[in-house]
Amino acid sequence: MDMESDKHFKDCTMCGKVWREREEFLGDQDLRVSGYIAHFKELELGLFLFNHEPCKSTLAVKAKRFIDLVTGPVFVERMTGTAECPGYCLHKTELRPCPARCECAHVRDVLDMVAHWVKPR
Repeated sequence: MDMESDKHFKDCTMCGKVWREREEFLGDQDLRVSGYIAHFKELELGLFLFNHEPCKSTLAVKAKRFIDLVTGPVFVERMTGTAECPGYCLHKTELRPCPARCECAHVRDVLDMVAHWVKPR
């Protein structure tokens, strides 16, 4: 477990803003998903990147902090480098879910869900 998660969900090291719960973080109007850095050996160690607009910083959160949001299938075979793979995981600013039946696809599905999280006004 992340040490930070023992106290709160995430904090901004630039401006000091603290998000106590994941839902508070995801619902923040000042945060935008800006990228994903894949970790191919341990998918849950990949990083979801968020821009915090007020201070112009980028925050990284491990994919495992969102993995319980998986609702679709989890495939066991990696398709990276095959004809079926569109290569999305190789480009950190590519946010689209992956159409391949790849073991990485469920993380990209969660990334898409997080990127389109409904933010209260």
